Amino acid sequence: MAMEGASGKQLLRIDFKFRKIAPDEARTKQYELLKDERIWRAFLNGYTGNGYVVFDEEALPKDELLSRLREFEPEVTAIRRLTLGELIESSYSWNNILGSMEP
Repeated sequence: MAMEGASGKQLLRIDFKFRKIAPDEARTKQYELLKDERIWRAFLNGYTGNGYVVFDEEALPKDELLSRLREFEPEVTAIRRLTLGELIESSYSWNNILGSMEP
């Protein structure tokens, strides 16, 4: 019963384009971000200069997150709200397979 309420929790996903980031820096920063319990997902790609972070905005202010990424000169390319349930569902590997099988 408690999980049903938690699955409706609102999270924020911010997509980024980084002006300067190297692969080693991206891996290190991604690891640092994922150690923070307020961050649910993080992906920083130092090869393409793209990435995203999914976090609980009630616990981690957006400005604090942006400050932590400042050294990479991030440009926000998209912001969207999603529920914890949507995040979990999008993580299912079968979801990716079924999506690719649609006509």
